[in-house]
Amino acid sequence: MKSNIEIAQEAKALPIERVAAQIGIAEEELIPYGRYMAKVPLPVLRRYEGCPDGRLVLVTAITPTPAGEGKTVTTIGLVEALGKQGRRVMGAIREPSLGPTFGLKGGATGGGLAQVYPMWDIDLHFTGDIHAVGAAHNLLSAILENHIAKGNRLNIDPTRIFLRKAIDMNCRELRNIVVGLGGRKEGGIPHESGFIITVASEISAILALTTSMTDLKERLGEILVGYTYDNRPVHAKELGCVGAMATLLKDAIHPNLVQTLEGQPFFIHGFPFANIAHGNSSIIATKYALKLADVVVTEAGFGADLGAEKFFDIVCRSNGLRPNCAVLVCSIKALKMHGGCPLEAVGCEDLETLRAGLPNLDKHIDNLRHFGVPIVVAINHFAADTEAEIALVREHCREMGVRSALSDVFARGGEGGLELADQVLEAMEKDPCAFRFLYDMEMSLKDKISRIATEMYGAKRVEYETAAQRHLRTIEEAGLGNMMVCMAKTQLSLTDKPELKGAPTDWELTVREIFVSQGAGFVVPICGRIMLIPGLPSRPSALGIDIDEDGRITGLY
Repeated sequence: MKSNIEIAQEAKALPIERVAAQIGIAEEELIPYGRYMAKVPLPVLRRYEGCPDGRLVLVTAITPTPAGEGKTVTTIGLVEALGKQGRRVMGAIREPSLGPTFGLKGGATGGGLAQVYPMWDIDLHFTGDIHAVGAAHNLLSAILENHIAKGNRLNIDPTRIFLRKAIDMNCRELRNIVVGLGGRKEGGIPHESGFIITVASEISAILALTTSMTDLKERLGEILVGYTYDNRPVHAKELGCVGAMATLLKDAIHPNLVQTLEGQPFFIHGFPFANIAHGNSSIIATKYALKLADVVVTEAGFGADLGAEKFFDIVCRSNGLRPNCAVLVCSIKALKMHGGCPLEAVGCEDLETLRAGLPNLDKHIDNLRHFGVPIVVAINHFAADTEAEIALVREHCREMGVRSALSDVFARGGEGGLELADQVLEAMEKDPCAFRFLYDMEMSLKDKISRIATEMYGAKRVEYETAAQRHLRTIEEAGLGNMMVCMAKTQLSLTDKPELKGAPTDWELTVREIFVSQGAGFVVPICGRIMLIPGLPSRPSALGIDIDEDGRITGLY
Protein backbone atom coordinates (compact mmCIF):
# COMPACT_ATOMS: atom_id res chain seq x y z
CA MET A 1 0.00 0.00 0.00
CA LYS A 2 1.20 3.54 -0.72
CA SER A 3 2.38 5.78 2.12
CA ASN A 4 -0.07 8.10 3.85
CA ILE A 5 1.34 11.20 2.19
CA GLU A 6 1.33 9.56 -1.25
CA ILE A 7 -2.34 8.66 -0.82
CA ALA A 8 -3.12 12.23 0.25
CA GLN A 9 -1.15 13.80 -2.59
CA GLU A 10 -3.10 11.75 -5.13
CA ALA A 11 -6.50 12.47 -3.58
CA LYS A 12 -9.12 14.50 -5.48
CA ALA A 13 -10.18 16.89 -2.74
CA LEU A 14 -13.12 19.27 -2.90
CA PRO A 15 -12.56 23.03 -2.79
CA ILE A 16 -13.23 24.11 0.78
CA GLU A 17 -16.25 26.21 -0.23
CA ARG A 18 -17.99 23.05 -1.46
CA VAL A 19 -17.28 21.33 1.87
CA ALA A 20 -18.70 24.36 3.70
CA ALA A 21 -21.80 24.30 1.51
CA GLN A 22 -22.62 20.82 2.86
CA ILE A 23 -23.18 22.40 6.29
CA GLY A 24 -24.94 25.53 5.04
CA ILE A 25 -22.04 27.98 5.18
CA ALA A 26 -21.48 30.26 2.18
CA GLU A 27 -18.11 30.84 0.53
CA GLU A 28 -18.06 34.53 1.43
CA GLU A 29 -18.51 33.67 5.11
CA LEU A 30 -15.27 31.68 5.28
CA ILE A 31 -11.77 32.89 6.12
CA PRO A 32 -9.83 30.82 3.53
CA TYR A 33 -6.34 29.42 4.08
CA GLY A 34 -5.64 28.31 0.53
CA ARG A 35 -8.00 26.10 -1.49
CA TYR A 36 -8.64 23.34 1.03
CA MET A 37 -8.67 24.88 4.52
CA ALA A 38 -10.67 27.68 6.09
CA LYS A 39 -11.71 29.16 9.37
CA VAL A 40 -15.39 29.55 10.14
CA PRO A 41 -15.91 32.76 12.16
CA LEU A 42 -17.78 32.48 15.44
CA PRO A 43 -20.39 35.09 14.41
CA VAL A 44 -21.31 32.85 11.45
CA LEU A 45 -21.68 29.80 13.70
CA ARG A 46 -23.79 31.64 16.25
CA ARG A 47 -26.69 31.88 13.84
CA TYR A 48 -27.11 28.11 14.37
CA GLU A 49 -27.39 28.54 18.14
CA GLY A 50 -31.07 27.64 18.22
CA CYS A 51 -30.74 24.49 16.09
CA PRO A 52 -31.21 21.12 17.79
CA ASP A 53 -28.11 19.12 18.63
CA GLY A 54 -27.13 16.02 16.71
CA ARG A 55 -25.84 12.91 18.43
CA LEU A 56 -22.29 12.79 19.79
CA VAL A 57 -19.91 9.83 19.50
CA LEU A 58 -16.67 9.83 21.49
CA VAL A 59 -13.77 7.72 20.20
CA THR A 60 -11.19 6.56 22.74
CA ALA A 61 -8.79 3.62 23.00
CA ILE A 62 -6.95 1.06 25.07
CA THR A 63 -3.55 1.98 26.53
CA PRO A 64 -1.23 3.00 23.65
CA THR A 65 1.64 0.77 22.55
CA PRO A 66 4.31 1.05 19.83
CA ALA A 67 2.26 -1.49 17.84
CA GLY A 68 -0.45 1.10 17.27
CA GLU A 69 -4.16 1.25 18.09
CA GLY A 70 -5.54 3.50 15.34
CA LYS A 71 -7.78 5.87 17.23
CA THR A 72 -7.57 8.80 14.81
CA VAL A 73 -7.81 6.47 11.81
CA THR A 74 -10.97 4.97 13.32
CA THR A 75 -12.45 8.40 14.09
CA ILE A 76 -11.96 9.60 10.52
CA GLY A 77 -13.01 6.28 9.01
CA LEU A 78 -16.21 6.25 11.06
CA VAL A 79 -17.08 9.70 9.71
CA GLU A 80 -16.42 8.43 6.17
CA ALA A 81 -18.57 5.34 6.78
CA LEU A 82 -21.48 7.36 8.17
CA GLY A 83 -21.16 9.69 5.19
CA LYS A 84 -21.24 6.71 2.83
CA GLN A 85 -24.50 5.68 4.49
CA GLY A 86 -25.97 9.09 3.66
CA ARG A 87 -25.83 10.48 7.19
CA ARG A 88 -25.28 14.19 7.77
CA VAL A 89 -22.03 13.76 9.71
CA MET A 90 -19.08 15.84 10.90
CA GLY A 91 -15.86 15.10 12.75
CA ALA A 92 -14.10 17.14 15.42
CA ILE A 93 -10.50 16.38 16.40
CA ARG A 94 -7.44 18.17 17.76
CA GLU A 95 -4.69 19.84 15.77
CA PRO A 96 -1.30 18.05 15.66
CA SER A 97 1.68 19.56 17.48
CA LEU A 98 5.01 19.97 15.70
CA GLY A 99 6.85 18.35 18.62
CA PRO A 100 5.36 14.85 18.18
CA THR A 101 5.21 15.26 14.39
CA PHE A 102 9.01 15.65 14.26
CA GLY A 103 9.60 13.34 17.23
CA LEU A 104 8.48 9.75 17.68
CA LYS A 105 4.70 9.82 17.21
CA GLY A 106 4.54 11.44 13.79
CA GLY A 107 1.50 13.40 12.60
CA ALA A 108 -2.07 13.05 13.75
CA THR A 109 -4.20 13.17 10.62
CA GLY A 110 -5.17 9.51 10.30
CA GLY A 111 -3.72 7.15 7.72
CA GLY A 112 -4.34 5.06 4.63
CA LEU A 113 -7.77 5.88 3.19
CA ALA A 114 -8.98 7.32 6.50
CA GLN A 115 -7.31 10.72 6.55
CA VAL A 116 -8.18 14.38 6.87
CA TYR A 117 -6.96 16.56 3.98
CA PRO A 118 -4.49 18.18 3.38
CA MET A 119 -2.45 16.18 5.88
CA TRP A 120 0.87 17.98 5.22
CA ASP A 121 -0.57 21.40 6.02
CA ILE A 122 -2.54 20.15 9.03
CA ASP A 123 0.56 18.46 10.46
CA LEU A 124 2.83 21.44 9.70
CA HIS A 125 1.72 24.81 11.12
CA PHE A 126 -1.88 24.44 9.83
CA THR A 127 -3.57 27.85 10.31
CA GLY A 128 -1.12 29.04 12.97
CA ASP A 129 -3.29 28.45 16.05
CA ILE A 130 -0.53 26.77 18.08
CA HIS A 131 1.90 29.56 17.24
CA ALA A 132 -0.70 32.12 18.35
CA VAL A 133 -1.04 30.37 21.71
CA GLY A 134 2.75 30.26 22.06
CA ALA A 135 2.93 33.99 21.32
CA ALA A 136 0.21 34.80 23.87
CA HIS A 137 1.89 32.60 26.49
CA ASN A 138 5.32 34.14 25.93
CA LEU A 139 3.88 37.67 25.88
CA LEU A 140 2.47 37.05 29.35
CA SER A 141 5.86 35.70 30.47
CA ALA A 142 7.68 38.71 29.01
CA ILE A 143 5.29 41.18 30.67
CA LEU A 144 5.71 39.35 33.98
CA GLU A 145 9.53 39.39 33.81
CA ASN A 146 9.51 43.04 32.73
CA HIS A 147 7.20 43.94 35.63
CA ILE A 148 9.67 42.46 38.10
CA ALA A 149 12.67 44.14 36.45
CA LYS A 150 10.93 47.54 36.32
CA GLY A 151 10.17 48.00 40.00
CA ASN A 152 7.97 45.00 40.87
CA ARG A 153 4.97 46.99 42.05
CA LEU A 154 3.07 43.77 42.78
CA ASN A 155 5.90 42.49 45.02
CA ILE A 156 6.18 39.20 43.03
CA ASP A 157 8.67 36.66 44.37
CA PRO A 158 10.86 35.54 41.39
CA THR A 159 11.43 32.17 43.08
CA ARG A 160 7.67 31.52 43.07
CA ILE A 161 6.86 32.21 39.42
CA PHE A 162 4.81 29.31 38.05
CA LEU A 163 4.57 30.55 34.47
CA ARG A 164 7.27 29.08 32.24
CA LYS A 165 8.03 29.73 28.57
CA ALA A 166 6.39 27.82 25.70
CA ILE A 167 7.73 26.27 22.50
CA ASP A 168 6.05 23.85 20.06
CA MET A 169 9.01 21.49 19.82
CA ASN A 170 10.42 18.56 21.77
CA CYS A 171 13.39 20.28 23.44
CA ARG A 172 14.49 18.36 26.53
CA GLU A 173 17.39 20.80 27.04
CA LEU A 174 14.91 23.59 27.82
CA ARG A 175 13.05 21.81 30.63
CA ASN A 176 15.08 23.61 33.30
CA ILE A 177 16.92 26.87 32.62
CA VAL A 178 18.10 30.02 34.40
CA VAL A 179 16.84 33.38 33.08
CA GLY A 180 17.80 36.95 33.89
CA LEU A 181 21.58 36.60 33.50
CA GLY A 182 23.63 39.60 32.41
CA GLY A 183 22.76 42.04 35.19
CA ARG A 184 19.56 43.88 36.07
CA LYS A 185 19.79 46.25 33.10
CA GLU A 186 20.46 43.62 30.47
CA GLY A 187 18.79 40.49 31.79
CA GLY A 188 16.39 41.34 34.57
CA ILE A 189 16.25 39.31 37.79
CA PRO A 190 18.04 35.94 37.71
CA HIS A 191 15.86 32.96 38.67
CA GLU A 192 15.11 29.39 37.63
CA SER A 193 12.60 28.84 34.85
CA GLY A 194 12.03 26.46 31.96
CA PHE A 195 9.94 25.66 28.92
CA ILE A 196 6.82 23.60 28.43
CA ILE A 197 5.55 22.41 25.07
CA THR A 198 2.94 24.90 23.80
CA VAL A 199 0.16 22.32 23.73
CA ALA A 200 0.67 21.87 27.51
CA SER A 201 0.21 25.61 28.12
CA GLU A 202 -2.80 26.61 30.17
CA ILE A 203 -3.68 28.97 27.32
CA SER A 204 -4.00 25.90 25.07
CA ALA A 205 -6.44 24.38 27.57
CA ILE A 206 -8.33 27.68 27.86
CA LEU A 207 -8.70 28.03 24.08
CA ALA A 208 -10.15 24.52 23.90
CA LEU A 209 -12.61 25.19 26.75
CA THR A 210 -13.72 28.71 25.90
CA THR A 211 -17.05 29.60 24.30
CA SER A 212 -16.59 33.26 23.30
CA MET A 213 -14.09 36.11 23.22
CA THR A 214 -15.54 37.46 26.47
CA ASP A 215 -15.15 34.08 28.12
CA LEU A 216 -11.63 33.75 26.68
CA LYS A 217 -10.54 37.08 28.20
CA GLU A 218 -12.03 36.22 31.58
CA ARG A 219 -10.21 32.88 31.62
CA LEU A 220 -6.91 34.42 30.50
CA GLY A 221 -7.19 36.92 33.34
CA GLU A 222 -7.50 34.10 35.89
CA ILE A 223 -4.18 32.44 34.95
CA LEU A 224 -2.15 32.10 38.15
CA VAL A 225 1.39 33.25 37.32
CA GLY A 226 3.00 33.15 40.77
CA TYR A 227 2.98 34.42 44.33
CA THR A 228 4.15 37.56 46.09
CA TYR A 229 6.72 37.67 48.89
CA ASP A 230 3.83 37.80 51.36
CA ASN A 231 2.16 34.69 49.87
CA ARG A 232 -0.57 36.39 47.81
CA PRO A 233 -1.48 34.77 44.46
CA VAL A 234 -0.87 36.91 41.36
CA HIS A 235 -3.06 36.52 38.27
CA ALA A 236 -2.52 37.57 34.66
CA LYS A 237 -5.21 40.26 34.85
CA GLU A 238 -3.08 42.19 37.37
CA LEU A 239 -0.34 42.58 34.76
CA GLY A 240 -2.61 44.42 32.32
CA CYS A 241 -1.87 42.39 29.18
CA VAL A 242 -5.01 40.24 28.84
CA GLY A 243 -6.35 42.39 26.01
CA ALA A 244 -3.11 42.00 24.05
CA MET A 245 -3.07 38.24 24.65
CA ALA A 246 -6.66 37.93 23.43
CA THR A 247 -5.77 39.99 20.37
CA LEU A 248 -3.05 37.49 19.50
CA LEU A 249 -5.73 34.78 19.72
CA LYS A 250 -8.32 36.65 17.62
CA ASP A 251 -8.10 34.18 14.72
CA ALA A 252 -7.21 31.10 16.76
CA ILE A 253 -10.61 31.18 18.48
CA HIS A 254 -12.38 30.36 15.17
CA PRO A 255 -12.57 26.63 14.32
CA ASN A 256 -10.75 25.26 11.27
CA LEU A 257 -12.72 23.47 8.55
CA VAL A 258 -11.15 20.70 6.44
CA GLN A 259 -12.42 17.42 4.93
CA THR A 260 -11.85 13.68 4.88
CA LEU A 261 -10.48 11.97 1.76
CA GLU A 262 -14.12 11.15 0.96
CA GLY A 263 -15.29 14.76 1.32
CA GLN A 264 -17.03 14.84 4.72
CA PRO A 265 -16.59 18.10 6.70
CA PHE A 266 -14.26 18.10 9.69
CA PHE A 267 -13.50 20.69 12.35
CA ILE A 268 -9.91 20.55 13.62
CA HIS A 269 -9.58 22.95 16.51
CA GLY A 270 -7.78 22.91 19.85
CA PHE A 271 -4.70 20.92 20.75
CA PRO A 272 -4.23 20.26 24.50
CA PHE A 273 -2.12 17.18 25.25
CA ALA A 274 -4.05 14.36 26.92
CA ASN A 275 -1.26 13.13 29.18
CA ILE A 276 -0.76 16.64 30.59
CA ALA A 277 -3.82 18.75 29.75
CA HIS A 278 -7.37 17.58 28.98
CA GLY A 279 -6.70 16.13 25.52
CA ASN A 280 -9.82 16.98 23.51
CA SER A 281 -10.79 19.22 20.63
CA SER A 282 -12.39 22.57 21.38
CA ILE A 283 -15.81 23.02 22.90
CA ILE A 284 -16.52 25.57 20.16
CA ALA A 285 -15.84 23.02 17.40
CA THR A 286 -17.83 20.22 19.03
CA LYS A 287 -20.71 22.44 20.09
CA TYR A 288 -21.29 23.91 16.64
CA ALA A 289 -20.63 20.67 14.79
CA LEU A 290 -23.57 19.27 16.77
CA LYS A 291 -25.70 22.14 15.41
CA LEU A 292 -24.57 21.51 11.83
CA ALA A 293 -24.78 17.71 11.63
CA ASP A 294 -26.97 14.82 12.75
CA VAL A 295 -23.99 12.81 14.04
CA VAL A 296 -20.67 14.18 15.27
CA VAL A 297 -17.64 11.99 15.92
CA THR A 298 -14.99 13.41 18.22
CA GLU A 299 -11.82 11.91 19.65
CA ALA A 300 -10.23 11.94 23.10
CA GLY A 301 -6.46 11.63 23.38
CA PHE A 302 -4.68 8.44 24.42
CA GLY A 303 -6.50 5.76 26.44
CA ALA A 304 -9.88 5.91 28.15
CA ASP A 305 -8.08 6.47 31.47
CA LEU A 306 -6.81 9.84 30.21
CA GLY A 307 -8.59 11.60 27.31
CA ALA A 308 -12.00 9.97 27.76
CA GLU A 309 -12.11 10.57 31.53
CA LYS A 310 -11.15 14.19 30.94
CA PHE A 311 -13.75 14.55 28.19
CA PHE A 312 -16.48 13.30 30.51
CA ASP A 313 -15.36 15.05 33.70
CA ILE A 314 -13.92 18.31 32.30
CA VAL A 315 -15.31 19.02 28.82
CA CYS A 316 -18.84 17.74 29.46
CA ARG A 317 -18.94 19.45 32.85
CA SER A 318 -17.72 22.74 31.35
CA ASN A 319 -20.36 23.15 28.66
CA GLY A 320 -23.10 20.57 29.08
CA LEU A 321 -22.04 18.29 26.21
CA ARG A 322 -23.44 14.77 26.56
CA PRO A 323 -22.12 11.79 24.53
CA ASN A 324 -24.55 9.26 23.10
CA CYS A 325 -21.98 6.51 22.54
CA ALA A 326 -18.31 5.70 23.17
CA VAL A 327 -16.18 3.78 20.67
CA LEU A 328 -13.25 1.96 22.30
CA VAL A 329 -10.51 1.27 19.74
CA CYS A 330 -8.15 -1.66 20.12
CA SER A 331 -5.85 -3.56 17.81
CA ILE A 332 -4.89 -7.20 18.07
CA LYS A 333 -1.22 -6.23 17.78
CA ALA A 334 -1.50 -3.83 20.74
CA LEU A 335 -3.40 -6.34 22.86
CA LYS A 336 -0.64 -8.88 22.24
CA MET A 337 1.93 -6.36 23.47
CA HIS A 338 -0.11 -5.89 26.65
CA GLY A 339 0.03 -9.66 27.00
CA GLY A 340 3.83 -9.68 26.90
CA CYS A 341 4.53 -10.16 23.19
CA PRO A 342 7.61 -8.21 21.96
CA LEU A 343 7.01 -5.60 19.26
CA GLU A 344 8.95 -7.54 16.62
CA ALA A 345 6.64 -10.57 17.02
CA VAL A 346 3.19 -8.93 17.10
CA GLY A 347 2.63 -9.74 13.42
CA CYS A 348 2.59 -13.49 14.11
CA GLU A 349 -0.51 -15.35 15.32
CA ASP A 350 -0.30 -15.76 19.09
CA LEU A 351 -3.59 -16.51 20.82
CA GLU A 352 -1.92 -17.00 24.19
CA THR A 353 -0.44 -13.50 24.48
CA LEU A 354 -3.62 -12.06 22.93
CA ARG A 355 -5.66 -13.61 25.76
CA ALA A 356 -3.11 -12.34 28.27
CA GLY A 357 -3.52 -8.78 26.92
CA LEU A 358 -7.32 -8.71 27.07
CA PRO A 359 -7.40 -7.41 30.71
CA ASN A 360 -6.25 -4.03 29.38
CA LEU A 361 -9.29 -3.94 27.08
CA ASP A 362 -11.49 -5.06 29.98
CA LYS A 363 -10.19 -2.26 32.22
CA HIS A 364 -11.03 0.37 29.64
CA ILE A 365 -14.48 -1.12 29.10
CA ASP A 366 -14.94 -0.87 32.86
CA ASN A 367 -13.66 2.73 32.78
CA LEU A 368 -16.27 3.72 30.20
CA ARG A 369 -19.04 1.95 32.11
CA HIS A 370 -18.42 4.31 35.02
CA PHE A 371 -19.91 7.07 32.84
CA GLY A 372 -23.06 5.22 31.80
CA VAL A 373 -22.67 5.51 28.00
CA PRO A 374 -23.23 2.75 25.40
CA ILE A 375 -19.95 1.16 24.27
CA VAL A 376 -18.80 -0.26 20.94
CA VAL A 377 -15.37 -1.90 20.70
CA ALA A 378 -13.73 -1.18 17.34
CA ILE A 379 -11.16 -3.80 16.35
CA ASN A 380 -8.82 -1.81 14.12
CA HIS A 381 -7.76 -4.29 11.46
CA PHE A 382 -4.15 -4.88 10.47
CA ALA A 383 -3.16 -7.12 7.56
CA ALA A 384 -1.36 -9.56 9.89
CA ASP A 385 -4.47 -10.24 12.01
CA THR A 386 -5.71 -13.80 11.66
CA GLU A 387 -9.30 -15.00 11.63
CA ALA A 388 -8.70 -16.91 14.86
CA GLU A 389 -7.41 -13.78 16.61
CA ILE A 390 -10.32 -11.65 15.38
CA ALA A 391 -12.81 -14.31 16.46
CA LEU A 392 -11.21 -14.48 19.92
CA VAL A 393 -11.59 -10.73 20.50
CA ARG A 394 -15.15 -10.69 19.15
CA GLU A 395 -16.15 -13.58 21.44
CA HIS A 396 -14.50 -11.90 24.40
CA CYS A 397 -16.44 -8.70 23.77
CA ARG A 398 -19.65 -10.73 23.59
CA GLU A 399 -18.82 -12.30 26.96
CA MET A 400 -18.13 -8.83 28.37
CA GLY A 401 -21.56 -7.70 27.19
CA VAL A 402 -20.36 -5.03 24.75
CA ARG A 403 -20.84 -4.59 21.02
CA SER A 404 -17.87 -5.02 18.72
CA ALA A 405 -17.09 -4.39 15.07
CA LEU A 406 -14.14 -5.00 12.79
CA SER A 407 -12.91 -1.72 11.33
CA ASP A 408 -10.88 -1.85 8.11
CA VAL A 409 -10.96 1.87 7.33
CA PHE A 410 -7.20 2.21 6.85
CA ALA A 411 -7.25 -0.06 3.81
CA ARG A 412 -10.81 0.53 2.57
CA GLY A 413 -11.91 3.95 3.80
CA GLY A 414 -15.60 4.42 4.58
CA GLU A 415 -16.47 1.08 3.02
CA GLY A 416 -14.32 -0.62 5.64
CA GLY A 417 -16.16 1.12 8.48
CA LEU A 418 -19.75 0.22 7.62
CA GLU A 419 -20.01 -2.52 10.25
CA LEU A 420 -18.71 -0.10 12.89
CA ALA A 421 -21.13 2.62 11.74
CA ASP A 422 -24.04 0.17 11.97
CA GLN A 423 -23.07 -0.88 15.48
CA VAL A 424 -22.67 2.73 16.64
CA LEU A 425 -26.05 3.76 15.25
CA GLU A 426 -27.72 0.70 16.74
CA ALA A 427 -26.09 1.34 20.13
CA MET A 428 -27.39 4.92 20.16
CA GLU A 429 -30.88 3.72 19.24
CA LYS A 430 -31.19 0.64 21.46
CA ASP A 431 -28.70 0.69 24.33
CA PRO A 432 -29.51 2.61 27.52
CA CYS A 433 -27.56 5.83 28.13
CA ALA A 434 -27.47 7.29 31.63
CA PHE A 435 -24.52 9.67 31.57
CA ARG A 436 -22.89 10.53 34.89
CA PHE A 437 -19.66 12.06 36.13
CA LEU A 438 -16.97 10.12 37.96
CA TYR A 439 -16.76 12.55 40.88
CA ASP A 440 -18.81 15.33 42.44
CA MET A 441 -17.41 18.84 42.55
CA GLU A 442 -18.18 19.05 46.28
CA MET A 443 -15.60 16.34 47.01
CA SER A 444 -12.19 17.38 48.33
CA LEU A 445 -9.29 17.49 45.86
CA LYS A 446 -7.72 14.49 47.56
CA ASP A 447 -10.94 12.51 47.19
CA LYS A 448 -11.27 13.50 43.51
CA ILE A 449 -7.70 12.45 42.80
CA SER A 450 -8.23 9.20 44.70
CA ARG A 451 -11.44 8.46 42.79
CA ILE A 452 -9.67 8.86 39.44
CA ALA A 453 -6.63 6.87 40.54
CA THR A 454 -8.55 3.93 41.97
CA GLU A 455 -11.49 3.77 39.56
CA MET A 456 -9.76 4.71 36.28
CA TYR A 457 -6.21 3.50 36.79
CA GLY A 458 -6.73 0.60 39.21
CA ALA A 459 -4.39 2.02 41.88
CA LYS A 460 -4.64 0.78 45.45
CA ARG A 461 -3.83 4.17 46.95
CA VAL A 462 -2.31 7.60 46.20
CA GLU A 463 0.95 8.79 47.74
CA TYR A 464 1.92 12.48 47.79
CA GLU A 465 5.52 13.66 47.73
CA THR A 466 6.44 16.57 50.02
CA ALA A 467 6.05 19.23 47.32
CA ALA A 468 2.62 17.86 46.35
CA GLN A 469 1.46 17.93 49.98
CA ARG A 470 2.58 21.57 50.24
CA HIS A 471 0.86 22.47 46.96
CA LEU A 472 -2.36 20.76 48.04
CA ARG A 473 -2.37 22.68 51.31
CA THR A 474 -1.75 26.01 49.52
CA ILE A 475 -4.51 25.33 46.98
CA GLU A 476 -7.06 24.49 49.64
CA GLU A 477 -6.09 27.48 51.79
CA ALA A 478 -6.65 29.68 48.72
CA GLY A 479 -10.22 28.33 48.40
CA LEU A 480 -9.55 26.48 45.13
CA GLY A 481 -10.38 23.00 46.35
CA ASN A 482 -13.64 22.95 44.37
CA MET A 483 -11.88 22.83 40.99
CA MET A 484 -11.89 19.98 38.47
CA VAL A 485 -8.93 17.59 38.33
CA CYS A 486 -6.80 17.09 35.19
CA MET A 487 -4.29 14.32 35.86
CA ALA A 488 -0.84 14.47 34.21
CA LYS A 489 0.29 10.86 33.82
CA THR A 490 2.11 8.69 31.33
CA GLN A 491 -0.08 7.49 28.48
CA LEU A 492 1.93 4.29 28.07
CA SER A 493 0.50 2.51 31.10
CA LEU A 494 -2.56 2.55 33.33
CA THR A 495 -0.06 3.19 36.11
CA ASP A 496 2.42 6.06 36.52
CA LYS A 497 5.23 3.77 35.32
CA PRO A 498 5.35 3.53 31.49
CA GLU A 499 6.98 0.09 31.45
CA LEU A 500 4.01 -1.62 33.18
CA LYS A 501 1.61 -2.97 30.54
CA GLY A 502 -1.70 -4.80 30.79
CA ALA A 503 -3.92 -3.94 33.76
CA PRO A 504 -1.75 -3.89 36.90
CA THR A 505 -3.30 -4.08 40.37
CA ASP A 506 -2.05 -3.49 43.92
CA TRP A 507 0.13 -0.49 43.09
CA GLU A 508 0.48 3.10 44.35
CA LEU A 509 0.10 6.27 42.27
CA THR A 510 2.69 8.91 43.19
CA VAL A 511 1.79 12.61 42.91
CA ARG A 512 4.94 14.74 42.95
CA GLU A 513 3.50 18.23 42.30
CA ILE A 514 0.13 19.92 41.80
CA PHE A 515 -0.25 22.92 39.49
CA VAL A 516 -3.22 25.27 39.36
CA SER A 517 -4.75 26.09 35.96
CA GLN A 518 -7.31 28.51 37.33
CA GLY A 519 -8.28 29.96 33.96
CA ALA A 520 -9.01 26.47 32.67
CA GLY A 521 -10.86 25.62 35.87
CA PHE A 522 -8.79 22.64 36.98
CA VAL A 523 -5.76 21.59 39.02
CA VAL A 524 -3.07 19.40 37.47
CA PRO A 525 -1.53 16.68 39.66
CA ILE A 526 1.82 15.68 38.13
CA CYS A 527 2.16 11.90 38.56
CA GLY A 528 5.31 9.80 38.38
CA ARG A 529 8.03 11.11 36.06
CA ILE A 530 5.79 12.73 33.43
CA MET A 531 7.48 15.70 31.71
CA LEU A 532 5.80 18.92 30.57
CA ILE A 533 7.99 19.04 27.47
CA PRO A 534 8.91 15.78 25.70
CA GLY A 535 12.35 14.94 24.37
CA LEU A 536 13.27 13.56 20.97
CA PRO A 537 13.93 9.83 20.42
CA SER A 538 17.25 8.41 19.19
CA ARG A 539 16.03 8.74 15.60
CA PRO A 540 13.44 11.54 15.32
CA SER A 541 10.86 11.43 12.55
CA ALA A 542 12.27 14.77 11.36
CA LEU A 543 15.30 12.95 9.94
CA GLY A 544 13.11 11.29 7.31
CA ILE A 545 11.20 14.38 6.10
CA ASP A 546 12.21 16.28 2.95
CA ILE A 547 10.83 18.55 0.24
CA ASP A 548 11.86 18.87 -3.42
CA GLU A 549 12.02 21.80 -5.87
CA ASP A 550 8.36 21.33 -6.78
CA GLY A 551 7.24 21.53 -3.15
CA ARG A 552 6.50 17.81 -2.92
CA ILE A 553 6.97 16.59 0.66
CA THR A 554 8.17 13.10 1.51
CA GLY A 555 8.58 11.21 4.79
CA LEU A 556 5.70 12.83 6.66
CA TYR A 557 3.30 10.33 8.24
